[in-house]
Amino acid sequence: MSDKIKIGVSNKEGQLGFLSTKGGLREGAGRKSIGVTKKVSITLTEEIWEKLEEHCSSRQLSRSEALRHMLENYFSASHSEG
Repeated sequence: MSDKIKIGVSNKEGQLGFLSTKGGLREGAGRKSIGVTKKVSITLTEEIWEKLEEHCSSRQLSRSEALRHMLENYFSASHSEG
């Protein structure tokens, strides 16, 4: 059995999506969003980048997941007073 994959345009702002040969793009399919995505660039020392990579590797996290957790903890725990 050969499962073929096609690429099609989603209803969301021209984003590409994958289609199986037996169906189309389905609204609401896939991983649910946890918030708003904004792209940022950050400059850190090589030492901090290495520590971040070690942290991510040891916990099997992506950089985005690790940084999100750090920011959530920072803003909810130590700075919740305002």
